[in-house]
Amino acid sequence: MTSPNRIAPLVACLIASLFAGLAYAAEAADDYSPYAGVEHPTRVLWGDTHLHTTNSFDARSLGVTLDAEAAFRFARGEELTSSSGLRVRLSRPLDFLVVTDHSDAMGAVDELFKGNEKLMAHAELRKAREQIMKGGMDAAEGFLVLAGALIDGDPSSPLLSREIMSTVWDRHIETADRFNEPGRFTAVIGYEWTPTRAGDKLHRNVLYRGDAASARRPLPFTSIESPNPQDLWKWMERYEKETGGRLLALAHNGNLSNGKMFPVETNPDTGLAIDADYVKTRNRWEPLYEVTQIKGDGETHPYLSPDDEFADFETWDKGNVTLEVLKTPDMLQYEYAREALKNGLALERKLGTNPYRFGMVGSTDSHTALSTAEEDNFFGKFAANEPVTNRATEEPSLVIEGRELWQTWETSASGYAAVWATENTRAAIFDAMQRREVYATTGPRMTVRFFGGFDFDETDAHPRRLVTNGYAKGVPMGGILEGGSEGKAPTFLVAAQKDPLSGNLDRIQIVKGWLSADGETKEEVYDVVWGDAHRRKIGWRGGLKPVGNTVDVANATWTNTIGDGELVALWSDPNFDPSQPSFYYARVIEIPTPRWTAYDAKFYGASLEDNVLAEIQERAYTSPIWYQPE
Repeated sequence: MTSPNRIAPLVACLIASLFAGLAYAAEAADDYSPYAGVEHPTRVLWGDTHLHTTNSFDARSLGVTLDAEAAFRFARGEELTSSSGLRVRLSRPLDFLVVTDHSDAMGAVDELFKGNEKLMAHAELRKAREQIMKGGMDAAEGFLVLAGALIDGDPSSPLLSREIMSTVWDRHIETADRFNEPGRFTAVIGYEWTPTRAGDKLHRNVLYRGDAASARRPLPFTSIESPNPQDLWKWMERYEKETGGRLLALAHNGNLSNGKMFPVETNPDTGLAIDADYVKTRNRWEPLYEVTQIKGDGETHPYLSPDDEFADFETWDKGNVTLEVLKTPDMLQYEYAREALKNGLALERKLGTNPYRFGMVGSTDSHTALSTAEEDNFFGKFAANEPVTNRATEEPSLVIEGRELWQTWETSASGYAAVWATENTRAAIFDAMQRREVYATTGPRMTVRFFGGFDFDETDAHPRRLVTNGYAKGVPMGGILEGGSEGKAPTFLVAAQKDPLSGNLDRIQIVKGWLSADGETKEEVYDVVWGDAHRRKIGWRGGLKPVGNTVDVANATWTNTIGDGELVALWSDPNFDPSQPSFYYARVIEIPTPRWTAYDAKFYGASLEDNVLAEIQERAYTSPIWYQPE
């Protein structure tokens, strides 16, 4: 039997050991788990910030029968029947959706088709309704009658009734509230401000941070009140002061603006000079730009970036939306994101504020109520462009005054908005957009991180430490770097993982733009990391050898036997000049895969014409990081 005198020291030792362990645990508690106390975004959220339903006059006139409720149901993963009678479902649900029906004549055409008495009392509208219901050329004529009422901008037109708009808007925002499920699916309230008096696309999507109660009044701003974006920004300011709510505007893809989306000398809507007030208010209210969508890609153009081998991508450069005014080369620099980012540096030097310090997102601009941006699941621009035999080779989908506007095959299965938010809520998504911590993809859901700083080293590029160190020692995409000490060059951490349902990664590039001392803007594209590095080296014909191509167009297949699934790099600007303001963004490019036209041809057993694109190298664009000299 152990004596009490022998037990006491053992108990004391055990207690001492226990307390020593507790003391050690307390000391190390903040060090062991790298995931404890994390406040930065850890998961990317996928969504569409530009979608139309039956409440948009053109979508409803051209055949869509799905409303906002259907759009939200589809985005969160439900299977629906499309307007053309096809069953459709996303491969994976989206995390958020903004239904952005047109402000002008919001819901009026849908009300006309429902037999609204006030609208049916007008003979011209009754006739247009009958023509559209007949289909064919009659429908085209009826559509032009309705579109003409908007182009004329007569506020007395019954289609522009504020009473109808009020009822429709109330129904829309209540639907968004009903489908908003914080933590699971976010239904963001929004609309598209829609100047329609010319064929130059200068639309903006207006997004609300709050709920229906804060969005109910005032009613959305329309182009009937003013087609000038400066008046839209004034309305947004009044809204915030009167309601306490918050708004942001997202500029529409600019490649149909015919040189008017990113002015540098005069506001095209007023003829007045771009001044300090213009650049300041645009910077305040438009933190985002829609760089890619159904109507082509808007990053850059081969005319503007002749040394960029990937510049000619899903290019739309025929003219404005009606092709009434054809494109000329002098228009291009005021339409594309990269050139706008460069011009913004020059405007800041001249006027004190950079109006084009925007983040980049992609979205669909689909008028089918279906956010489909995958090549093998593309339901087109309008209901008439949903999958059908020979869709990829059919005649232009719309003809106005004898002008063939576009062929269906030219539309792009693009794109999506990726948002680094702390949680899936309206507030968190809005705040991430406001700080520009977002990126665009042409459809695939590749995960991309991009950080800039002055103190990164090779150890920070480890995949498991990159994010934590990126936030701790630098700024994320959308951020601003102030001048470094003693002219030290900035370094950038960039990482990308492939979409598991899409192609491997070809390469990551960093695009740099800068402003020289003499006021000239310049650009450079750097290959910083690439797949199959063991067989591909810089120097092949002055650049990086192409990744290869495994696409079988006839069978609409490819193999992921080339490229890499994950790419990570630390990159330092080799030509840094601390006196030059500049920006940097990452462009992630996939290996070639089949375009939606190839999937169509395979499914329907159709043949593609030689001019129809059948392959694509999908991509992502991060928001820039700006360097600002001290």
